[in-house]
Amino acid sequence: MLRFAEEIMLLLLEDEGKRFLNVPDASLRYALAGGVLMDLAMEDRIDTDLDRLILVDPTPLDDDLLDPVLADIAAATAPNDARYWVEQAASGAYRTREAAMERLVARGVLERREDRFLWMFRSRRYPMVDGEAELEVKLRIMEVLFADVVPTPRDVVIICLADACGIFTELLSGEDLREVQPRIELVRRMDLIGRAVVAAVRDIWRFGRSTAG
Repeated sequence: MLRFAEEIMLLLLEDEGKRFLNVPDASLRYALAGGVLMDLAMEDRIDTDLDRLILVDPTPLDDDLLDPVLADIAAATAPNDARYWVEQAASGAYRTREAAMERLVARGVLERREDRFLWMFRSRRYPMVDGEAELEVKLRIMEVLFADVVPTPRDVVIICLADACGIFTELLSGEDLREVQPRIELVRRMDLIGRAVVAAVRDIWRFGRSTAG
């Protein structure tokens, strides 16, 4: 099973994996941060209430996407709320993004090619090796939004994070987004596991984003 960070990166791939959607940097950072915390919640490592994020089990998962954030939470000397930990996880979003892409390459989902541009910078492009893997996450989300398919808990998380971070404004046309907005609102109400995390991401996105990253 892919982690949320991996699925978020696949969701943003376009043109058979040749490029990413041009989402704002903050959108990606907070989506990845929320995804890491959501995975920790689903692994029963953390829980949340209205006032704080709670460490349930500090045992590492042997997972390079999740364990660094879990270690930070375990090492904290005072309780903090979900917003605090979203901000902390977002500060390591570059590492999370790179780790997610490396794992997708290692899984054989993507292949990496080194390209040299005229200004002598090196850019890594990730064409799809297995197109079904990209379609799987995108088709799941689009079927939930446009075909009223019942979402799985993981679908709910992806939709809530994409909505909270404004990713749907880049992923969908304005007309399509208006059409599915009631469905997005319905799906948002289904989120039980990470409501505090998604609320924190939405609050940060709307009312004040840090520059950490």
